[in-house]
Amino acid sequence: MSEVRVAIAGSSGSIGTQTLDVVRAEPDRFRVVALGVSSSVDVLIAQAREFRPELVTVADASQRAAVSAALPFATVVDRLEDLVEPADVVVNAVVGFAGLPVTLSTLAAGKRLALANKESLIAAGPVVRPLRSRPGAEIVPVDSEHCAVHQCLRSSRRTATEVARIVLTASGGPFRGRSLDELRSVTVEQALAHPTWAMGPKITVDSSTLMNKGLEVIEAHELFDVDYDRIEVVVHPQSIVHSMVEFTDGSTMAQLSLPDMRLPIGYALAHPDRIATPFGRIDWTRLERLDFAAPDRDTFRCLDLAYRAGRAGGTVPAFLSAANEIAVDAFLAGRLTWVEIPAVIESALDHHVETPGTLSSDDIVAADERGRAAARKVLESAD
Repeated sequence: MSEVRVAIAGSSGSIGTQTLDVVRAEPDRFRVVALGVSSSVDVLIAQAREFRPELVTVADASQRAAVSAALPFATVVDRLEDLVEPADVVVNAVVGFAGLPVTLSTLAAGKRLALANKESLIAAGPVVRPLRSRPGAEIVPVDSEHCAVHQCLRSSRRTATEVARIVLTASGGPFRGRSLDELRSVTVEQALAHPTWAMGPKITVDSSTLMNKGLEVIEAHELFDVDYDRIEVVVHPQSIVHSMVEFTDGSTMAQLSLPDMRLPIGYALAHPDRIATPFGRIDWTRLERLDFAAPDRDTFRCLDLAYRAGRAGGTVPAFLSAANEIAVDAFLAGRLTWVEIPAVIESALDHHVETPGTLSSDDIVAADERGRAAARKVLESAD
């Protein structure tokens, strides 16, 4: 089995560091050839000294000279997307819309994209879609839910005609079962206390509002070309069933494992093969129950806002994703209460104006900027 050359954009974050865990577990199979961060240079330097990549990049230009001095064996490049060239597979673990250039560059180069940056696909679906037909280009999702669906679909030859529905599971976050009145005074610390997964602050807040699940609905539509009426969400607090696919004959395929992001990361790195390290192995003698319930859509309104944006299509998902980032940032900064997050996003969406014609990456960037501006205006009017 030939060695797989791995580049990691966003190597200092949760997905990036866990990707390095997978490489450590199977060093004869994977080699890190490129690492990139936005500004976490101390982490980058430590990682590079361990894994000896050919290329590193730091988005913060003021930090590049220090990185060059600390890593004389590596070439320091300017942009995260420059990490694509030496790699067989690129892990896009950048948080937020900033990950879009890595997604576009990887697919344009005809390489495998291990995608953890859901915003770039959600926002830029119309632009990403044609690039997926490039020879060699493929997306293997790193999100546990989409990785589960990807695995389940391997049992089918015709997604368009054999899939009845995709069922995405949601842990429910830290506020599952609580009423809207109970959530009016929740703190940032409470929103960041996810019961199952260790993630960055933005994604963790999105999980608490169910916006994360809503964005995953849009991503599932883009990844698997299944319409929104055939994508459902169920709350599954144990996070053992990572998602399911129901087929037209009534059978359902589900992917189960203990919650461990190293499993979907390893799946994406090794695809179409599997790694040999059993991350997430279940002890079936200790698994007592699996619970499922419908989401509380009245309390967690972000889920339906995402469905609304996805069904509208065009630049609306980009606008939604951008407005959500601004609202979450405001909550984390103490400018906004948790229950006000969906209200800001909805008010911003009401000001969206669609861009006519075939969309370009510039149109997506412009929609992102308009979404941010609209959300900021809503926040300013509330101050």
